[in-house]
Amino acid sequence: MTDILKEVLKVLPEGSISDATFEGANIVLYTKDKEYFLDNRGTIRQAVQEFKKRIELRPDPSICMEREKAEKLIREMIGDEAGLAEFVFDAPRSQLIIHAEKPGVAIGRQGDLLREIKAKTCWVPIIERIPPIRSKLIESIRSVLYEHAEERKKFLDRTGHRIYDGWLRSKKHEWVRLSFLGAGRQVGRSCLFLQTPESRIVIDCGIDPSQDEGPETYPFLDAPEFNISEIDAVVVSHAHLDHSGIVPYLFKFGYTGPVYCTAPTRDVMALLQLDMIKIQRSRGQDPIYTSEEVRQMVLHTITLEYDEVSDITPDIRLTLYNAGHMLGSSLVHFNIGNGLHNLVYTGDLKYGRTNVLEPANTQFPRVETLVMESTYGGKENLMAETDADEYLIKTVRDTFARGGKILIPVLGSGRAQEVMIMMERLMREGQLPKAPVYLDGMLWDISAIHTAYPEFLNRNIRQQIFHKENNPFLSDIFKHVGSNKERQQVMLEEGSCIILATSGMLMGGPSVEYLKALAEDKRHSLMFCCYQPPGSLGQRIRSGETQITFREGQKTEVIQIKLEVHRIEITNHSDRRQLMNYVKRCNPQPKKIIVLHGESSRCLDLATSIHKMFHIETVAPKNLEVIRIR
Repeated sequence: MTDILKEVLKVLPEGSISDATFEGANIVLYTKDKEYFLDNRGTIRQAVQEFKKRIELRPDPSICMEREKAEKLIREMIGDEAGLAEFVFDAPRSQLIIHAEKPGVAIGRQGDLLREIKAKTCWVPIIERIPPIRSKLIESIRSVLYEHAEERKKFLDRTGHRIYDGWLRSKKHEWVRLSFLGAGRQVGRSCLFLQTPESRIVIDCGIDPSQDEGPETYPFLDAPEFNISEIDAVVVSHAHLDHSGIVPYLFKFGYTGPVYCTAPTRDVMALLQLDMIKIQRSRGQDPIYTSEEVRQMVLHTITLEYDEVSDITPDIRLTLYNAGHMLGSSLVHFNIGNGLHNLVYTGDLKYGRTNVLEPANTQFPRVETLVMESTYGGKENLMAETDADEYLIKTVRDTFARGGKILIPVLGSGRAQEVMIMMERLMREGQLPKAPVYLDGMLWDISAIHTAYPEFLNRNIRQQIFHKENNPFLSDIFKHVGSNKERQQVMLEEGSCIILATSGMLMGGPSVEYLKALAEDKRHSLMFCCYQPPGSLGQRIRSGETQITFREGQKTEVIQIKLEVHRIEITNHSDRRQLMNYVKRCNPQPKKIIVLHGESSRCLDLATSIHKMFHIETVAPKNLEVIRIR
């Protein structure tokens, strides 16, 4: 036990605690005394107040009721109304996860049933809502965590020891510096490396989605300061592959530490990473990592809620805030050196309420340096999102009048759900003719994940999800395309429809297959709604290219682009106006702003404009630059 565990035990009744361990930054105490477990007479609360740490008391596994007996008793206690399903016993941690259709019924009035379950079974019950749409991925992730509960318990304890055992490196000097291993004056392969005399933190680790393969696809992990054996933690702002796609690669080369993110980010990034492996194999490429490394990443992920403060190294505290960009996306706040410096990294942010999410947070305890994106940071990047409904209605009606289909390439998470909610609302209100909306790629699975985490959505959608009859994701207009055979049927069938398919940049995936089938028919429409990086197929078509050549092995296929090409302003990024407004509303206002994740001209333009308007020091670093921020 480390000193803090010994100190905690000193303030508790002698002999009351049988074991004391860490679960990351949290302290977990186990007791064999059933009476003390049920009523610790306020001693745990006093310890929390004294040490200012999360401290949880659990029963020792040896006093927990037998699993079969406990499940039978609990089902009798709760009854059928709650819609109880699976019971998962996490025996090493004395926790019981109960999946229910109606969590409120299972919890009971003011938690009465939970207290009764604890008293009668000596298990710690955790009630989880059954998602309205079944997600095989969520079930798989839960299975991995529960099947390896003992291994995960040891990992969490090891992580806590790194946080609390004391400093490993020099305490003589105080400094903070950032290395930019990706996203410097470019969109894609986001990767920052935060260093202090004590800590080494990787912030995001993604690919460049506009590149098929080669060194330009990945961050500069061969930078001299980057040593994988010294990394203390990885923090992922959100699940898009340009921010999370290389995280499993770190485990392939020996990383065994924690990955911090929200629960939805963990689930969605695992799904996207597994899909990336599948796509690389379909192209005849060797995947850069396997599903085993994705599994290791899941096992080593520590999820945090928004606004939850957590120590991650001896001199760094982490807090995640809503970024408004996609489900579970986070602004990453680092409190470094016990107040020495406060850094906020925005990842991708949306400072505006969308169909699915609340706007990005602007209020922080302290912030001296802000690292912000500039995807749409140029002077010309002013989006008329208020006209999106009108433009969408006109395009759909015109295309349907010709008997055509509409292909909308989308990112699997974020943009797709925004479009889905728009379509459902406009068809329900009668502003669009009712027609099937086909979801291909990972869209169905990721939408299922959205319904599993309603607390991360905006107020309106959250309330709709809680009532099945109003849940927009369950609308009968949405049709799941689950195989290549079903995809062919959608392409060949008569009648108009809307097709949402990945990838959003036409860099592979089912959207390219649909494009090949529909491109040479003038009745159809192609509608872009997300960023198209330079060099991508999507950007080439948007720029007016009318002849596209596809090569697969020895086979060459030339496609003429005859369908109508449209662009609609539905974005989960902030445009130029919102980015400037975000800086204005950021409280407290930062002393320095670092601009990245944008084309070179946009990074420089936004940095210059911020400096002129707000008199804040700004910089737009290139890749491989290192900036001392303290």
